[in-house]
Amino acid sequence: MSRPERVILMHPLASVFVVAAPTGARIRTRLRPSAADTQVLWEVGTHLGRLAGQDLALRCRLGAGDDQRAARKRALTAAASSRWAGALTRTSNDQWQRGRRNLLDARDGLRRACRVLRARLAVPVGDRCGRVRGYSSQAERFQKQSRLRHLETRLAAVEQRLAAERVSVCRGGGRLAKLRHALDRADPVPPQADWRTCWQAGRLFLTADGEAGKSLGNETIRLHPDERWLELRLPVPLEHLANRPHGRYRLGCPVIFGYRAAEWAAQTTSGAVAYTIWLDPIRGRWYLDCSWQLAARPMPSLQALRQHPAFAVDLNAGHLAGWVLDPAGNPLGPPRTVPLDLDGLSSSTRDGRLRAAVAQVVRLAAQHGCRSIVVEDLDFADARQTGRETLGRGKRGKRFRRIVVGIPTRTFRDVLVGMAANAGLWVVAVDPAWTSVWGARYWQAALDQRTKAPIAVSRHHAAAVVIGRRGLGYRARRRGWCAWRRPEDRQQRATDSAGRPVTTGMPSAWRLIVPKPTAQELEGPGGQRAGPSAHKTQVPKWEPLGDQAAQDRSLPTRQR
Repeated sequence: MSRPERVILMHPLASVFVVAAPTGARIRTRLRPSAADTQVLWEVGTHLGRLAGQDLALRCRLGAGDDQRAARKRALTAAASSRWAGALTRTSNDQWQRGRRNLLDARDGLRRACRVLRARLAVPVGDRCGRVRGYSSQAERFQKQSRLRHLETRLAAVEQRLAAERVSVCRGGGRLAKLRHALDRADPVPPQADWRTCWQAGRLFLTADGEAGKSLGNETIRLHPDERWLELRLPVPLEHLANRPHGRYRLGCPVIFGYRAAEWAAQTTSGAVAYTIWLDPIRGRWYLDCSWQLAARPMPSLQALRQHPAFAVDLNAGHLAGWVLDPAGNPLGPPRTVPLDLDGLSSSTRDGRLRAAVAQVVRLAAQHGCRSIVVEDLDFADARQTGRETLGRGKRGKRFRRIVVGIPTRTFRDVLVGMAANAGLWVVAVDPAWTSVWGARYWQAALDQRTKAPIAVSRHHAAAVVIGRRGLGYRARRRGWCAWRRPEDRQQRATDSAGRPVTTGMPSAWRLIVPKPTAQELEGPGGQRAGPSAHKTQVPKWEPLGDQAAQDRSLPTRQR
């Protein structure tokens, strides 16, 4: 009697989509104010920060009903100005909305964690019910029962706050506010004077919204692109500090942007420009941020992007694995590895290394004529909430969870979308399900045989191939074995994409040697036969390369 075949059903893969380009731009430069300028900035920022705290408290008390922004703005106009009051009320509304979204995310995460705990507690100790495994000992089960009660208490508090629409926002940062209670302890924390400086700097308010049709795009904070002076409109109670007519104060230091200065200068003549002045208390430096809205950029269709090569990227802890794929889904050239070591570094250093890695990815894609960069639509929300229950136990599980959560998925995608848009490329997001498993099973061995001996194809490179094929609309599996033959119409029959060209007997552009797949390769992961519905690999186009003059060669895209 034959053994019945085991079939595992898989949830349908999410649709492939093109990530929208950024709708705004933001640049930054350093200010070098004098002692008198610094004193004026402190007084203006402290005064407006006090008004921002009062308006934010009123907005939190109003809840989800009418925000009464017009009445709040009229009340603040007498203590500042009409334009300062508009920026204050808009910022308070944005902070309240962000705080409410944080509560919703916290509720979803607590519900997810409680659901996993209840499922595992329902299984006896040491037993297994389907894919749910019970706890290994009675002591561990007792600890998880206590944790479940703790999470249910937190969940009840969050749901009660959402029902009452009671949102709390801490100006200056909740983490910094909690650090104040640890100043008197023996822990190595900053001195009280440094904490006070950081707290006051975080509560300054020097933000002015842009205004279209006004002089230089902003009536509150003005920056001239040619003369390089910066001046701001002082609030009504501080007009005695003005050194320019109409209650304005001009800084004595020149201000210039070193990045995208031409775009900013053009925006000041025709549109709105928003400015934010802020202080870094650790370095003792003042900075100016400038932002404006970009024109709508038409988004191409997936069919149009799939007519060009694509660069597939697999994000991992410590490096980025990539591979260039032609429109037919065939890997081109050697695999690419971009180092990305972010462990134990400060936030600014991490951001800088991430930007450098993304810039290298964009340059590689542009050099190979790609129109799109294919990445996984990753989100480790489950790992952050249920990782203690589903990603292993003990030191090994803790180390694995730390690695998973430490991968900068959201920051990587945001930075990649922005830098790709500046280079004229598009980002395509695909479902991350089974990419590593299918890559290791169907592509790693075949690609390792195809490449040269010094080049080792890792599991992550094979996963990048699966990611790219999914973005191009092909299935992850390689096509099965078929004999080579030259049809009468001289159209080569599509064979295995990972085949090795042969130089004996026939031209290498006509013949491919394809290893016959095993019975295990014909099945999906774990005996699974349900896979994504996609068309087969197209016929690769072999075109001889002619002579190329040195002046006609494409150069790497200049990093902006």
